[in-house]
Amino acid sequence: MDIIKVNNLTKKFNRLIAVDHISFEVKKGEIFGFLGPNGAGKSTTINMLSTIIHPTEGEAFINNFNIQSERDNVRRSIGLVFQDPSLDDRLTAEENLRFHARLYGVAREDYTKRMEEVLKLVNLWDRKHNIVKTFSGGMKRRLEIARGLIHYPEVLFLDEPTLGLDPQTRAHLWSYILKLPQQRNMTIFMTTHYMDEAENCNRIAIIDNGKIAALDSPINLKRLVGGDIISIRSVEKNELKKILKTRYNLDIKEEKDIIRFEIADGEKFLPRLFNELDVKIESIELRKPSLDDVFLFLTGRKVRD
Repeated sequence: MDIIKVNNLTKKFNRLIAVDHISFEVKKGEIFGFLGPNGAGKSTTINMLSTIIHPTEGEAFINNFNIQSERDNVRRSIGLVFQDPSLDDRLTAEENLRFHARLYGVAREDYTKRMEEVLKLVNLWDRKHNIVKTFSGGMKRRLEIARGLIHYPEVLFLDEPTLGLDPQTRAHLWSYILKLPQQRNMTIFMTTHYMDEAENCNRIAIIDNGKIAALDSPINLKRLVGGDIISIRSVEKNELKKILKTRYNLDIKEEKDIIRFEIADGEKFLPRLFNELDVKIESIELRKPSLDDVFLFLTGRKVRD
């Protein structure tokens, strides 16, 4: 079942086309990622799907509700964790949740149970009466996720959920996020430019300059690149390059003093290469394709360029 359906969605700001006729579907219970650099159109897409801004063209449905003509129903179906902090840091954690629950019409008899459930999920139950401005950045992010869950949404939008957090806090936050599809069959729609986070998604849409360049599972996307990536540094670079091209028919790429090529089953190829080469090798590296390689392959540049 598709919980999100998007058809030719477009957003223009004067002459700037921020999102350019994108189409895709997201299945219920899926972790779906938008991967791309800053300015690619990720946040603009979330803002349209969550009814914050109107699309210029196209249409989209959340939980079978039209984002333009059924905005209230869409808003009741979603939770949203913004890229920028949006908590009231003069209130306690519990007061932030209670205010949000009232806005969404959560019944008083349901609220207490839900508050305990979501605060325990993000490990903040013991801090429910503390003022938010005393929280660390990671604690605030976890509280924002709890707030987005208080009304039990069908879809939770996470816009760069771990931006600015240290690696340990990012890992802890992801341990909470990954529980949601399993425990509540909730759909997660997230944006990120962190490659390791994108690996957690069931499917990823790679977006650049407002257009979707590819959409598939992380494994299938990495297959687009080709085989394993081998990088070699040698003082006899020209001779090595000639041998690799003529003897092994490899497509060689150069980056400063490094020769790089792709080949299937790199672990099996390297011993053969060492036995047959008669040039001096300074260093050699073998690695599997990454999502960064996929982005480079599809767009000609890295996500952080």
